[in-house]
Amino acid sequence: MTSSKCETLVFTTRRKEPKLVSPSRPTPHEFKYLSDIDERLRFHTPVIQFYRNNENGPKIDPVDVIREAIANALVFYYPFAGRVRESPLGGKLAVECTGEGVMFIEADADIRLDQFNNQNELKPPFPCSNELLYVVPGSIGVIDCPLLLIQVTRLMCGGFILAISLNHIISDAQGLHQFMMAVGEIARGYESPSVLPVWQRDLLNSQEPQALPNREYDLVHGARVVSLPVRQNQRVQHTFFFGQQEMVSIKKHLPPHLRTCSNFEILTACLWRCRTQAFNLDPKEDVRLFYTVNGRGKERLNLPEGFYGNALGYGMAFSTAQNLCNNSLGYTLELIIQSKYKLLNQETVGDKDTTMTKNFFRSWTSFMTNYALAGSHYFVTDVTRARFDQVDYGWGKAVYGGPIIVDGDLPNPEERSFYIPYENSKGEYGVYVPICFPQESMEKFVIEIGRMVSESPVKWNNQSQTSKKPIGSAL
Repeated sequence: MTSSKCETLVFTTRRKEPKLVSPSRPTPHEFKYLSDIDERLRFHTPVIQFYRNNENGPKIDPVDVIREAIANALVFYYPFAGRVRESPLGGKLAVECTGEGVMFIEADADIRLDQFNNQNELKPPFPCSNELLYVVPGSIGVIDCPLLLIQVTRLMCGGFILAISLNHIISDAQGLHQFMMAVGEIARGYESPSVLPVWQRDLLNSQEPQALPNREYDLVHGARVVSLPVRQNQRVQHTFFFGQQEMVSIKKHLPPHLRTCSNFEILTACLWRCRTQAFNLDPKEDVRLFYTVNGRGKERLNLPEGFYGNALGYGMAFSTAQNLCNNSLGYTLELIIQSKYKLLNQETVGDKDTTMTKNFFRSWTSFMTNYALAGSHYFVTDVTRARFDQVDYGWGKAVYGGPIIVDGDLPNPEERSFYIPYENSKGEYGVYVPICFPQESMEKFVIEIGRMVSESPVKWNNQSQTSKKPIGSAL
């Protein structure tokens, strides 16, 4: 594990007046209803991409190329150019395809790409994120607001930065990646995207109320759930890298029968336990872990190729703070495994090979609607499959592509972590995990994580445990 914190880096950005980019050709005016899952994700999520100067290519302006490509891509993805409306029929949300467009900002910054390097690597946290993704007043609401806000910032070296704020209600990370890949293809001369978009949000709508998949989703009456009172200026952000060496070290704290669990499960257990220890909660505090479950793939929801809506749910494991802190990492991991086992082994629907049922994705939303989330809840989102670094607008692949935390964008950033795929300067592949905690909690968290990746192996049956499972691609 390596950790980094944001070093002081001051630069100025000159922005032109934000404008709307509309589809380059007329598009249908219609209403497209959102799925039950879409409706529950009423917030914006930011993504950023860094690109080097294309020294061997033609001297063209990335702002003009990308703006034109967006306009052409919106012909196919025209719902992105619309606005979310609330239907009089029970408050159901729909996208009115008005063709108004997405918000676009052109900017220039007096800084070079190499100045963003942190310990000789381009990695989060990034300084002055609000300069790279300016939040236009009134632009990041849910109803009657643009569904995308895109800023392209030219750098002094000839490179550029593209930052996006996505209204999560219309798409998840993989859906946004699909749209950006389409923009990249069109920017490179394609007449149409290689993968055409598919709406079909009705595939994830419930026809009748569904039972929740396991009792962990029930409200725990009488349990004390408290928010973490943190002022914005008290938070600090670090990013932790977990590669093969770090994962092998963490596995040494597990008994042999748990070493074959996935890297996602093991890392999530490690972070959840260390985070709980760092916040010094009341021992009787109810702590819950929410982790994203991707519904794409034939073995799950069997959604059509090109589907770009939200196809995710949240699995959930819970414990008291005392049990999580006083027991081993194996205890925490088994909580996650048990929750996934219950989730994946429901009664199947239709195809006998379908182990991830539509019932789960349709039912967890009612829980998320009614449950009051607080600081003792931890959300883990895996975006390793949404390879934003692979998007090519004509300048090659991005040096970095993934989520960012923009000041003020998330009300409680200490509740959420993203797993971002990354290859460091040594050629080691793993994941970066940005963490934003209060200063005191961050200091404790760094110590706890350090113990997990540097302490001597735990002995099981008088033998030091080792890991024989190759890491391969992280998570």
